[in-house]
Amino acid sequence: MTPTGGPAGIDRDRRLLHQEDRHEKAPDHLVRFHAGARRRLHRNDGVGELKGYTASFQGAASDTDLAGQVALVENAVNRKVAAIVLAPSDPAALIPAMKKAWEAKIPVILIDSAASDAGKNYYQSFLSTDNQKAGELCAQALIDKIGTTGKIAIMSYTAGSGSEIGRVGGFRKYIETHSKLQVVGPFYSNSQMGTALNQTTDVLAANADLKGIFGANEPTAIGMGRALVQSGKAGKVVAIGFDGNGDLQGFIKDGTLEAIAVQSAYQMGSLGVKTAVEVLQGKKVPKFRDTGVVMVTKKNIESAEAKNVLY
Repeated sequence: MTPTGGPAGIDRDRRLLHQEDRHEKAPDHLVRFHAGARRRLHRNDGVGELKGYTASFQGAASDTDLAGQVALVENAVNRKVAAIVLAPSDPAALIPAMKKAWEAKIPVILIDSAASDAGKNYYQSFLSTDNQKAGELCAQALIDKIGTTGKIAIMSYTAGSGSEIGRVGGFRKYIETHSKLQVVGPFYSNSQMGTALNQTTDVLAANADLKGIFGANEPTAIGMGRALVQSGKAGKVVAIGFDGNGDLQGFIKDGTLEAIAVQSAYQMGSLGVKTAVEVLQGKKVPKFRDTGVVMVTKKNIESAEAKNVLY
């Protein structure tokens, strides 16, 4: 995920540095990253070499603090960690730091957000939701409810982040290809719930004919949902969100949101750590692994498939 996170690394004393938070108070899906990583370190599932590794979790102050995230990765390299698990905030800004890790022979595993092609030689594996496909699924769910004409809005998060490019790009391309819907936005919340709430309130006020709206990550979707409730538009404007914490589950149950696309942040954290250790063991790992997404609605929110990814 989003997400705006950082690196995970293992140094000579077998200490795993795992930086994924991007905020002082991390969104719930980043907490799930950490939970998955920690749980993996205490499991015995045939990768016995995980035993003895420990993890620390660090992150920059916000989604947009690229310099802070670069500094954290460089500090991990200077500490001679053994491996780094990184959720980059920007597809290009972290590449020089990733290169330093590569030059120091420190494996880098990316999770949640991609690096640009210029960095493909500097990481061993990328674990993520197929964000383009997830965006397409969100667009399809919206069209299924409102049809192919009218006006919709996109409430996005961090402009230019790898996950945002794929997710919102996939959403927009599907809308353009399969409908004549007019798109307002995107508007960027920088993953701040309060910003998303204010932006959505303004969009609703300025577009009385709005038929649908998409909130592209957890804090943005929460702010969007609260704005819909406060403006009296809940259930009247069809809303699709992303991620699956308790707030968003509540919005599904009360009808504020029609659907949420939920990725397995827990799986990303768990497999990120496992993959890092496998690289250190000299094992072959896939360059990309799709960790999946589930579309959750009021009809299936109590299903085993949904409960497996909701948090």
